[in-house]
Amino acid sequence: MNKVLVVVDYQNDFVSGALGFVGADKIEKKILSLIKEFRDNGDQVIFTKDTHYSNYMDTVEGKNLPVPHCLKGSWGHELTNNIQKEVKYSQVIEKETFPSLTLGNTLHGLNPIEIHLCGLVSDICVLSNAIIAKAACPNAEIYIHRDASDSYDHETQEKGYEIAKHLHINVI
Repeated sequence: MNKVLVVVDYQNDFVSGALGFVGADKIEKKILSLIKEFRDNGDQVIFTKDTHYSNYMDTVEGKNLPVPHCLKGSWGHELTNNIQKEVKYSQVIEKETFPSLTLGNTLHGLNPIEIHLCGLVSDICVLSNAIIAKAACPNAEIYIHRDASDSYDHETQEKGYEIAKHLHINVI
């Protein structure tokens, strides 16, 4: 295994639920295509899930983003139906904040030469997990797939992509 695909937070609440936005559903086909490509090549696919609990409003994130979402056990917490069907034989990492140290540690243990990321939201969770991947695997090439990631704020997304390039993260 030389490559890893990380599908970040393609969950119901980000596509059509509490924090859903226009266009979030349009990247699903590209994500499914990437999953197939990586699996066909014998590479690993990892999924992340934004995960919150009933005390969400008492957390730092809840105070700054007072919209309960991705509550464990809820419909919004689940990956979208078509993506959920692809989880078989893959690790799913639940994370309580934007980036995941568990993901970083997992990637470090795998020591891939390439790490590819896609999903939602591009300028928050995708970007922060790309940075975690870079820290965990400093000699791996890191890629964010522009056509398989999206944000409700395209201006900030583009700024995030510029920052990623400065951190030697490829936006393709």
